[in-house]
Amino acid sequence: MASTTREKFASFINNRWLVFVAAMWIQSCAGNGYLFGSISPVIKSSLNYNQKELARLGVAKDLGDSVGFIAGSLSEHLPLWVALLVGAVQNLVGYGWVWLVVTRRAPVLPIWAMCLLIFVGNNGETYFNTGSLVSGVQNFPKSRGPVVGILKGFAGLGGAILSQIYTMIHSPDPASIILMVAVAPAVVAVSLMFFIRPVGGHRQIRPTDGASFTFIYGVCILLAVYLMAVMLIEDLVVVSHNIVTIFTIVLFVILVVPVLVPIMTSFIFDSNGPVDTVEEPLVPKREDQEPGTQTPDLILSEVEDEKPSDVDSLPTSERHKRIAQLQAQLMQAAAKGAIRVKGRRGPHRGEDFTLMQALVKADFWLIFTSLLLGGGSGLTVIDNLGQMSQSLGYNNTHVFVSMISIWNFLGRISGGYFSELVVRDYAYPRPVALAVAQVVMAIGNVFFAFGWPGAMYIGTLLIGLGYGAHWAIVPATASELFGLKNFGALYNFLTLANPAGSLVFSGMIASTIYDMEAEKQAHGSVFNPDDVLKCDGYICYFLTSLIMSGFCIIACILSLILVRRTKPVYTHLYGKTRT
Repeated sequence: MASTTREKFASFINNRWLVFVAAMWIQSCAGNGYLFGSISPVIKSSLNYNQKELARLGVAKDLGDSVGFIAGSLSEHLPLWVALLVGAVQNLVGYGWVWLVVTRRAPVLPIWAMCLLIFVGNNGETYFNTGSLVSGVQNFPKSRGPVVGILKGFAGLGGAILSQIYTMIHSPDPASIILMVAVAPAVVAVSLMFFIRPVGGHRQIRPTDGASFTFIYGVCILLAVYLMAVMLIEDLVVVSHNIVTIFTIVLFVILVVPVLVPIMTSFIFDSNGPVDTVEEPLVPKREDQEPGTQTPDLILSEVEDEKPSDVDSLPTSERHKRIAQLQAQLMQAAAKGAIRVKGRRGPHRGEDFTLMQALVKADFWLIFTSLLLGGGSGLTVIDNLGQMSQSLGYNNTHVFVSMISIWNFLGRISGGYFSELVVRDYAYPRPVALAVAQVVMAIGNVFFAFGWPGAMYIGTLLIGLGYGAHWAIVPATASELFGLKNFGALYNFLTLANPAGSLVFSGMIASTIYDMEAEKQAHGSVFNPDDVLKCDGYICYFLTSLIMSGFCIIACILSLILVRRTKPVYTHLYGKTRT
């Protein structure tokens, strides 16, 4: 009996679902960047910064959230807990030092040093993201869409969760929010870092896995609805501190509920535990071949050249039978010297690429450019949402900011779910879901452009869903086409597309057009440098929104080009899973 209990406990500790739930908890604290709007006024008032100096801190924050090369490299060569520990230390030191400066417990630093501290503190997020995502896709190699979507979704909700905790703390010192941002994520990451690791998840297939994902999805939707309701209640009604405390306790309960999955699968349904059929990797490993021999994967390009055009339309079993026969014929012909097999010039799609190998591939740059245009335009809307709502006559701008964070979360969840249906049920390239998300964003931008009744609500919904879907679909696609071994480095390079797009679209296009329209409305009045230009009406963002809509359409076209290029690859990777 004691032996059985120990075995079940060992199964629980090494359960891939436990690793997944721990990663969800870490991601729920990895939303420091979303709280910058709450932190910046405290810094501004304490250090007497002007708006330009505060904008520099914002740029440092965005760079810290996007520059993850070191995090990606560490995840390749060291255990994932090391990356999480480095992220926790950076988060604590960066934001902790900012808190010391703001509260005058440390000497006031020049603006460049404060930018450096904000960069270091927010850069900790890249380590949390990398550790969580790498462990997730390695432990769930054939459920990458749902796993990435859920983990990125929790990262998107991190700001709302931390904001609710701070509301409960009810500290009279406004600088305490900076202390909370410094301490809370670091404590959570250090507490859970040893759980975040590969545990041979591809050998842990269970009949209950589908039900487990459904349960997790249910918790995610409940969490989003609950946070939305709490935000609206706290915004529209004056509630006591006791009620706020109850709201926060219920929030914690919802966050803890997913741990029931590894508990149930390890202790209760263990008789239905890992089945005999091991979940095979998407691309078979070539480990048992003799030196000098070629495997069918090595002549994949020859198979693609020689196979008849009607093969892909055949039923799954017949298609694989025909391809296997063609592979055998090519192998025999190559052995006899009748044909010359093309020399390998690097890995095939679906195998493990290094970052340098991926950088010379057109597919990689199609993903990057599509994310730059689609994700960059979405981030531009998020960054300007306050001014957009003000220009259309709304006073409670923070309501739309809260709403788009919820839609962003649901977009990440639904993007992972529906893109997984596409590859599982139809063996069709995942980027087609990205193209759909970009069309949705293009429509949302049209609503913003014309300022129709309810445009803020509809546009916020469509942009939030579409933008969020990018962060479920793009990482999963990259891991499928370029492998898992160097996924951390590949993912962190792709994230550079987001701030690059925002820098150009928001920092140059949106701000320039807004100021131009504001000057027109001021009838050419002369302003002092410190005066604030203000624009009213849909015209303020009319041209910007149409430009963003055009960028989304171009991104959709690029995604469809990627779909066309990778159709044979997804048929090869996922065709065998269809029944």
